[in-house]
Amino acid sequence: MQKIAILSDIHGNLPALEAVLEDIQQREVAKIFCLGDLVGKGPSSDICVDLVNKHCEQVIMGNWEDFMTKESDIEAIQWHQAVLGEQRMRYLGALPFSIEFVMSGKFIRLFHASPRSLYERIQPWDALDKRLSLFDYSELCERQKRADVVGYGDIHNAYLQHISGKPLFNAGSVGNPLDITQASYVILEGLLADESAAPLNIQFVRVPYDIELSIKQAAQSGMPLLEPYIKELRTARYRGLQD
Repeated sequence: MQKIAILSDIHGNLPALEAVLEDIQQREVAKIFCLGDLVGKGPSSDICVDLVNKHCEQVIMGNWEDFMTKESDIEAIQWHQAVLGEQRMRYLGALPFSIEFVMSGKFIRLFHASPRSLYERIQPWDALDKRLSLFDYSELCERQKRADVVGYGDIHNAYLQHISGKPLFNAGSVGNPLDITQASYVILEGLLADESAAPLNIQFVRVPYDIELSIKQAAQSGMPLLEPYIKELRTARYRGLQD
């Protein structure tokens, strides 16, 4: 049985990423996949990109990578672009759309937001047909085939559902969780690249990290939109919601 750690939505939060990588190492997980949104919001996008590039076997694009690597007149975006630098921007702009593989006889597809778009947001409480559509495919996917198991990121809200007998999971967020104030990731365990039916385990892991250190680093960096960032880290409540 092999283990794959699934990370997503790090958003430049270095203490959270370091805590998750340490936890993964202690669990002796062989492979790490990242589902995008390495950058933005937090102050340390540059170091987070370097760590993900070093430790993750496969990395795909999130919506933040998409718009962060394009010209922008938004001051906050420009600040994060300056932190990243041109070489990292080129790396992020070349990331693929999805990760597809077979484990324990199941065809698994991982993407950032949906099989159709980096920006289509689907929550666990959305209509059944919307959630079922996550098992579909588009021309952006590697294989034109419906998935048996789907995992994604984007919504910063970890969950597992079985829909029409198929597992659907969200890995939550490493650096900007909006469900509880702990970093989130998922471990898949099964027989990798094996077409025969075998046990497949989906484990959710929550990792406490030093939130106040993340806030201190953000304040010292002079990053824009500091107060909304602090609110999200301390409360796990999205900045766009009314109190």
